[in-house]
Order: sequence, then C-alpha cells, then structure tokens
Amino acid sequence: MQNENKADVAGPEEALPEILMRIVSELHDVAYLIERVEPQLLELGGSKVLESSDSIKVLQGIDLAVQKTRGLAEFIDTITGSIPSAWMIDMTTALSLVKLAEMQKTLGAGLRHGHSQPLSKAAGDFDFF
Repeated sequence: MQNENKADVAGPEEALPEILMRIVSELHDVAYLIERVEPQLLELGGSKVLESSDSIKVLQGIDLAVQKTRGLAEFIDTITGSIPSAWMIDMTTALSLVKLAEMQKTLGAGLRHGHSQPLSKAAGDFDFF
C-alpha cells in the first residue's frame, strides 16, 4: 500500500538514455563557455600574461577543464549507447536541485541544443539566484 502512494506522487518518467544525452549536450556547452575565457584573458592581459608562470598555470588549468568536461561528455555519450531505452527515470527531485533556470528548463524539457548561452547577450546579464 505504501509503495502505491509513492507511485502516485512520482512525476512523469523519461528514458534514461535521452536524459543522459541532454547532460552530454550541457557538458559540451560548459566546455565551450570555459574555452571562451582563455582568449579573453590573453586579450585583457596582453603579452605580459605569458611572462608569468602563475598566469600560464591558470591558462593550462582552463585547457584542462575544457578537456575534462569534453571527456566526461564523451564518456557519458559512449555508455549511453549501451543503456536500454526502456530504462525510465523520474527526474523530479534531481531537477529541483538544479539552480540555473535555463539549465533546468533544458534538462527537464527534453530538448537537446547547441549552446544554451546566447552569444548576443549583453555583458553583465546573468541569472541571479
């Protein structure tokens, strides 16, 4: 009887492979956004940035973050191919923990996209939580 009540409260279920592919899309988006930081730092700091060992470590850290993010995306993409499409997941609780409204909408709406961050957004625009 108690299990029946839990089933009534649960939200709509979605196929796990589809959910994972939306996560892959978000990870590629994150890698792209991180990658855009490096040229901006070089532009702001000029050639002197490359003279500082600390600055070089920061730039290498940016490259590593991009590689790790893309690596995670490819890993999830690869294992998703072996997951049966019949595996269903209720994402209600997980989505409630995502604080960025745009990401929550993308992950929950069943949409896969190129980049969630519009390149035409004015500097200074952000989601304030």
